[in-house]
Amino acid sequence: MSPRKKSVAKKKAELDQVVTGAIHEVAEEIHGTIRADEQPALSFPIRSLKNVKYDPKVGYFEILGQTSERTLTVNTVKSFAQTLRMMSLSKLLVETDDHATKRDAYYQSKNWAEAKFDEQAESDSVMDDIEAMFSVRGVSREQLRFVPEEHGGAVAGELIVIDQDYDTGEPIEIDCTRFGSGAYTVPSDVEHLEFRTKAKFILAIETGGVFDRLNRHKYWDRANCILVAMGGVPTRACRRFIRRLSESRKLPVYAFVDCDPYGIANIYRTLKVGSGNAAHINRFFCVPNATFLGVMPQDIIDHDLMAATHKLKEVDIKRAKDALKNDPFFKRHMKWKSALKQMLKMGVRLEQQAFALHSLNYVMDTYLPGKLKGRKKFLP
Repeated sequence: MSPRKKSVAKKKAELDQVVTGAIHEVAEEIHGTIRADEQPALSFPIRSLKNVKYDPKVGYFEILGQTSERTLTVNTVKSFAQTLRMMSLSKLLVETDDHATKRDAYYQSKNWAEAKFDEQAESDSVMDDIEAMFSVRGVSREQLRFVPEEHGGAVAGELIVIDQDYDTGEPIEIDCTRFGSGAYTVPSDVEHLEFRTKAKFILAIETGGVFDRLNRHKYWDRANCILVAMGGVPTRACRRFIRRLSESRKLPVYAFVDCDPYGIANIYRTLKVGSGNAAHINRFFCVPNATFLGVMPQDIIDHDLMAATHKLKEVDIKRAKDALKNDPFFKRHMKWKSALKQMLKMGVRLEQQAFALHSLNYVMDTYLPGKLKGRKKFLP
């Protein structure tokens, strides 16, 4: 076995031991409580913006100490049993070196007699609870061997991704410049990946349309960068991929999203600092060193794009006002407060592809080069 394979195998074995150890610890606590003739209970951190704090020095939403408990009673016996069965499934997956999607887990439960789930929404909720419970022990859902079904985004540019053969562990080098008009797809599990690159930065892009245009014209070669298509709010795998690539190669991350409250307060905010609902895993999956390239409300004026804007909808206005009032990230940064207030005052939103008003390639010939010259002015 090569030194690299030994290192990968050792790291994987150590992580698996942490996971099974955490599961055993919870199970033993429950067993001990029952033997003491007491009611067993499971504790879960509350996942909401009300239970997070934001410190720019830390870089992401940190979960606070509020918890909820599931105590074994007549009314909770089914959900309690389902939680324990899901933990048991995770342990089995680790021990057999396997994975399961949320859908797989739902169908596995059909063998659990009275503990089976009637709908997948129920099993998804229990899985989220389990992840939250084990997150305080430093374990994520992927490490529990439950993987997402959605793909993790597309990647193009000056990057070699070093993956491995699932059966042999042999390294496989994937050149992200050699997919023609296509792109490399981020896998659901990215922890084992390694990277080689001479790129200067990562450009995280909201829409597939803009990503495809930049990729087809090899903008990544012109700008010496790596393009990542987030496809809306980036998946966990996409965020983790960007995070690991950025930290391992010391690359800055620039976010390029639509100029609307959703693009800014959901897509960008989730990429950079995480969310309230996922507060228990933000430290794994956000990208604290990301900064905001655009599109900004001021860009609409500077690039004469008013004719390509759309009026803010009621849901947009509500989202922007909610961010200003309740979101710890936007409340902390005065520049972001000013930007959102400017958007509300203008009453319009703009899509990335609206730059086509001037020309199809305006975004890469004019907008991006101009913005990249002023990187120090990017919003946090």
